[in-house]
Amino acid sequence: MNGRTVIERFPAGGPRGSWPAEEFARERRLEGLPAEVVMDLATDMFLVVVRSGDGGAQAAG
Repeated sequence: MNGRTVIERFPAGGPRGSWPAEEFARERRLEGLPAEVVMDLATDMFLVVVRSGDGGAQAAG
């Protein structure tokens, strides 16, 4: 996925007003991991990713 590592996946159809992917990414950022949320249109999922070289290998291991 172009130098990014997926650390968690969330379905796009969550309850209204709920942002579990954003909340998970925020918690990872508070831990020092530069996590961000992207949308995978092919699977209709929100992916929490880190760019390679930003600690992604440690997060996936």
